Amino acid sequence: MANYVKSIDKKHMLTIGFEGFYGPSSPAQKRLVNPAEHFSRLGLDFIRNSKVVALDFTSVHIYPDLWLPVGTDEEEKIAFVSRWAASHIKDGHNELRKPVLFTEFGLSSKNRNASDTLYAEFYKHVFDLIYKSAKKEGAGSGSFIWQLIEGGMEEFGIVTGEKPSLRKLLKEQSCRLGKISHTRRWAWRSTEKGC
Repeated sequence: MANYVKSIDKKHMLTIGFEGFYGPSSPAQKRLVNPAEHFSRLGLDFIRNSKVVALDFTSVHIYPDLWLPVGTDEEEKIAFVSRWAASHIKDGHNELRKPVLFTEFGLSSKNRNASDTLYAEFYKHVFDLIYKSAKKEGAGSGSFIWQLIEGGMEEFGIVTGEKPSLRKLLKEQSCRLGKISHTRRWAWRSTEKGC
């Protein structure tokens, strides 16, 4: 399908929007990075699927509240996020030789520990992992937010009015990634004033 899409549109970048679970063709050590053993049998296979030549970059999601067992504490979730992101960034660099974007991630609004502080710590951690990779021209190169919304619409959405520290983090991440962009100096000059 990717080859077909590229045959009719060569101007736009193409990816698969998927979670990034390591599937049956992945080495056993990679499958251990999955949130649990059964995630390797969901029909996804991060490395195999991402190797499709017509794909310009690969994408990964991070949902610890949804994927990890109920009762997992926040420290364990951060440790999982670190392993998950590091593994995918390493694979993007070494195996795939493609940028990795973290295109969906978040905490559930149903998380009883959810607070502005917890959200800020979680997003800052993910943003720092991405920035650290991007700064040394690694595969971890950016993120999308899923999703900025009006209140009460979706459990993983961000209502910026309710999470002022997140609004600040989003701007800071955009600015620091913009400063290290090596390909589009003109784009940075046009947005630098906002930073």
